[in-house]
Amino acid sequence: MEPAGIDTRGRLCKAGRMVTVEDVRRLAITLPRTEERLIRDRVKFRVGRLVYVSFSRDETLMGFAFPKHERGALVAAEPEKFLMPEPSDERYNWVRARLAALDEAEMRELVVDAWRMVVPKRVAAAYDQR
Repeated sequence: MEPAGIDTRGRLCKAGRMVTVEDVRRLAITLPRTEERLIRDRVKFRVGRLVYVSFSRDETLMGFAFPKHERGALVAAEPEKFLMPEPSDERYNWVRARLAALDEAEMRELVVDAWRMVVPKRVAAAYDQR
């Protein structure tokens, strides 16, 4: 396990560096059909009208598309890392993560899997064949 560090705001982060919105942006803009939008002071990445990643206003939490039927197990397994969605978002395939608790590889997997949930299967398949 990587050593943990503390960022400038006193938040725990792995290997002394937490994942940032900029890290997610660098990945998300490479995913086909993705567009970035600032909506109500929140950075969101979407395909068409479907949002697959969104950040809290203070950029400490990342919401992302995730199967509803699996999110309870995800949150229960790592409650220090994952949170249930806001009550207003519970009807959606959505969950949240603390950015300070994610490493780069895990963020990459979560974002790409979230993107796969909102693109046509043929687009995801073409991305896999690159």
